[in-house]
Amino acid sequence: MPRRFIHRHQSRQCLPCWAKAGLGVVLALGVVAFLDQAGGAPLLAAPLGASAVLVFGMPESPLSQPASVIGSHLIATSIGLLFDQFLPGGWISMVFSVAVVMVVLAGLRLTHPPAGADPLVVMLSHPGWGFLLLPVLAGAVTLVAVAVLIHRLPPRAIYPLPIQDPAGGG
Repeated sequence: MPRRFIHRHQSRQCLPCWAKAGLGVVLALGVVAFLDQAGGAPLLAAPLGASAVLVFGMPESPLSQPASVIGSHLIATSIGLLFDQFLPGGWISMVFSVAVVMVVLAGLRLTHPPAGADPLVVMLSHPGWGFLLLPVLAGAVTLVAVAVLIHRLPPRAIYPLPIQDPAGGG
């Protein structure tokens, strides 16, 4: 087997960094789960778990930034809702919905891989358009808000990343 298939490209991180990331996941998803239980609305959607891994474990990644997290979940869920409402169900619609999500998010420069699961969740559960606000928007905003706070704790991480001047001026 070629070494490049088994080589770990991710650099080593400090243990306190990963412990803080784990705490962030517990707090963010805990808040979402609490709101879920208190409000009776299904806030804890599965793709948020994958988003939490990126937002807390790799805050420096463009895939983890607030615009990508919130925007991609809203767009991907909207596409899923459109496919669910206007196209016949089944695996073909599911497959194409994820492909459309990938292309649209890439075109908008809002790629966030966990959002690729959103249309599948929609097409398997057939929620109404209210699903876009609860759990999707509420969950994504909660995740980002907790990340902004957690990444201010030591060991500090810069989140969200500063805007880079296209001319390279910062």
